Amino acid sequence: MKTIQVFSGFSFMLMCYFASKLEFETLIYIGVFGLATFLYAIPILPKKIFLDQQKNLRSIAGLKVYIIALIWSGVTVFLPLLNNHVDIMDDILITALQRFLYVLVLMLPFEIRDLNFDNLKLATIPQKIGVKQTKIVGLLLLLVFSLLNYFKDDVAINVLISTIIVSLITLLFLVFSKQNQHKYYSAFWVESLPIVWLGILLVIS
Repeated sequence: MKTIQVFSGFSFMLMCYFASKLEFETLIYIGVFGLATFLYAIPILPKKIFLDQQKNLRSIAGLKVYIIALIWSGVTVFLPLLNNHVDIMDDILITALQRFLYVLVLMLPFEIRDLNFDNLKLATIPQKIGVKQTKIVGLLLLLVFSLLNYFKDDVAINVLISTIIVSLITLLFLVFSKQNQHKYYSAFWVESLPIVWLGILLVIS
């Protein structure tokens, strides 16, 4: 616990340093997503809008994965552009949608794993449609994720190739995901897929 506290303190100092380098408008944008992240985990919202006693955004039925995907998409796509005063064009909106869909798929192995633990009131995707149908939905989302590249006005060949490769790798992890999976299957291997994607992009570039 002490090690975690020291690491957290060091991270907080780094966060303050880098925050001082950002535009004020960007900090407001970060604050909105930070608040959403805070409310996702901390039980302080009105009890009457929830189906259980947790009283956080995560406990609202069926909302969990969409909150996570929205925050990831907003922070990783729009935040860097906003701070650099880049105009939001159609290609950027498509990229944000791709990021949203990809994170949704990344969440599915976690939701399959958590079938043994999640309250039924959470109404997760595997709870509502079953594991097999969840994998089919994931396949369709990955297909849309890849095909969206062809609607962009300007896309590099290395981006197309890396998208296809990471889609196939992600699909394999989704297909082989199950309720009784190894503790590192989702928590490490699936979690690391965005880093794998970066590695693929760097190699083929």
